[in-house]
Amino acid sequence: MQYLTGFKDIQAVISKYSQTKILWIDTEIADYQTSKPRLSLIQVLDKPTQMGIDAAETERVSILDVLEKSEIIDEFIEKIIFNPDIEKVFHNASYDLRFLGNRQAQNVSCTLEMAKSIPYYLLPVPNFKLETLAEQLCHLSAVDKTQQGSDWGIRPLSRKQLHYAKMDPVYLARVHHRLLQLKQLANPDPVKEDLSALMIRYRQLEHQWKQIDTEINHIKNRIKAAMAAQEVSETAGFKLSSSKRTTKKAAFEQLAKLTQTLGIELDLPVTLTKAVQKQLGEAIEQLSLEEEVSTNWRLSIQELEDEDLPF
Repeated sequence: MQYLTGFKDIQAVISKYSQTKILWIDTEIADYQTSKPRLSLIQVLDKPTQMGIDAAETERVSILDVLEKSEIIDEFIEKIIFNPDIEKVFHNASYDLRFLGNRQAQNVSCTLEMAKSIPYYLLPVPNFKLETLAEQLCHLSAVDKTQQGSDWGIRPLSRKQLHYAKMDPVYLARVHHRLLQLKQLANPDPVKEDLSALMIRYRQLEHQWKQIDTEINHIKNRIKAAMAAQEVSETAGFKLSSSKRTTKKAAFEQLAKLTQTLGIELDLPVTLTKAVQKQLGEAIEQLSLEEEVSTNWRLSIQELEDEDLPF
């Protein structure tokens, strides 16, 4: 691990990283619970190992101390974050990028969003926190997050803080590697799919799914009714709320006359139903029409008798 505090040392490592193809990046924020949070550290890993975490990998992490170093932060943003040739991997990219260029960042990957996009049966985790994914997806030993909420604005930083900061990009790289594997598994090429295997698997799960799905919906409705009847608005993670929506409708002819009277120009398209098209008949040709054609696919599944099931 390199813990760099000097301007020249940090500039040198930024220059080195500007030549790489992919970086795993994390940040630590001072005063994050206040209205004026400050970027304290930028942790970077450039070449993770392919197997488990080892000393060599953790030593490849660079911790850049950028507290109150706006010029260095700007240089990192310009040479790394804005560089489209470098893939930047963050866990919670939208948060980290608040301090690193915001929406101008290019070629960014976010493991949080990757994890959310993977079906639950392939990634059955209670949440998408980095430590949860590191432990349950990558089977790493218990991740110590006790330093996460520590004071990152103090100097010098403690040994425990630096160890915590060092490990986050290492965990991030491991999680990213596994998520890429799951993403490929979750998104196979439809042309190469084994339809027979898919349909057999569907039939195997169908009965169990119907039981669970109907029971879940039934229980939810009972909970909702019970909470309303007992006047309980929130309990044990369940919250009951209501909303009212008011919709105002007017006859089209009246609306057209009123807008003409008031001099209001309504330039909006109106969808012509088949019934309206039939009423207009050939007169429809007098209109300047915009036609949109879309194809919707619907999968219909027939019930099979037991003797017809393929297993």
